[in-house]
Amino acid sequence: MKGVPSLNTLAYGLLSLLTYKTYSGYELTQHIQPFWPAKHSQIYPLLASLEQAGYVSHKLVVQHDKPDKKMYAITESGSLKLGEWLAMSAAEPATRDELAFKAYCLHKFAKSPDARRLFEQRAELSRNKLQFLKAKKAEVQARDGRSGDLPTSDSPHFGAYILIDKGLRVFEAELEWCEWVLSQLPE
Repeated sequence: MKGVPSLNTLAYGLLSLLTYKTYSGYELTQHIQPFWPAKHSQIYPLLASLEQAGYVSHKLVVQHDKPDKKMYAITESGSLKLGEWLAMSAAEPATRDELAFKAYCLHKFAKSPDARRLFEQRAELSRNKLQFLKAKKAEVQARDGRSGDLPTSDSPHFGAYILIDKGLRVFEAELEWCEWVLSQLPE
């Protein structure tokens, strides 16, 4: 389309979510959080731009006890645009972890109980995330009707399943690392 603005990663993220089902702007804001931190103030103008470009459409849902809401769906044009984006190489992942900076200077503070507490807290966070992700994995398998099995690659649950699996691997490694660091620190 001539004159259509280029899309940023957040816009493509919204289109990605809409390949699964229709969502309101509020629901999109909630569902995008595990992948990309975004606020309502970013989502709603972006949805308006995507709609103006013809990549999404909305239906107004009249609600009697609450304000009316717009339910967004990806259009054929949006699916084509998403396919173009999928063919492009992904950017290198950004790493932002405050604990990395704290670990770097640990040699100065290794005997402090605060040092142990940092890694105990991260280990606990990792255990909680693992528990949450294991429950999510079971939910996805149940929705797919293939309890205990990986959804097929054409299942609408495949993407969620492989992302949950990635999360499980990341937090298992994080927990293992924290436990190792704790074994190196003085009691």
